[in-house]
Amino acid sequence: MSRIDPPSEEQLTPELRQGMAMAEAFMGFLPNSSVSMAHWPELAQTFAPFAANILGGGELDRSLKNMIAAVASNAAGCRYCSAHTTHQAHRAGGDAEKIAKVWEYQTSDLFTDAERAALDLALVGGQVPNGATDAHFDELKKHYSNKQIVEIVAVISLFGFLNRYNDTIGSELEEEPLNFAKETFAQRDWDG
Repeated sequence: MSRIDPPSEEQLTPELRQGMAMAEAFMGFLPNSSVSMAHWPELAQTFAPFAANILGGGELDRSLKNMIAAVASNAAGCRYCSAHTTHQAHRAGGDAEKIAKVWEYQTSDLFTDAERAALDLALVGGQVPNGATDAHFDELKKHYSNKQIVEIVAVISLFGFLNRYNDTIGSELEEEPLNFAKETFAQRDWDG
């Protein structure tokens, strides 16, 4: 349960409503984190396009970006973002079997060496303290351009913020990503 109440209807300016509509269109539902960010209108107005650019722009596949975000979020212990990002990987057309095995990427033959390199960085980059090493980047450079490596790091960094924000504020997991997570990862506790 969120530790703060949502903003009142009077607080939602046309600009905030537009940003919320953008988030809802991108994700398929209105994330509770976008609602709580509306208490600080300047944050909400700048965050939505920033996040959309990182997750929807660039060269890397959206499904891979969301699996990177899922592994980083799982390493940080954020169930809210882990559910969101696996759900978004699915919405982006990602392979259902691969998404269901994302926590086992290191041993699953569903993942390529390139994907493993990106997810390895997500795992250590999502931890505190950050465990990224030169060896991680040496492996990334075998598969990705510098721009693509910056995209990977940007996704991990975006979710560093979102993991802290959502866990600290207590963002309540919405029904659609919660149901997806429960169905896809039945062995995990999504209600706690």
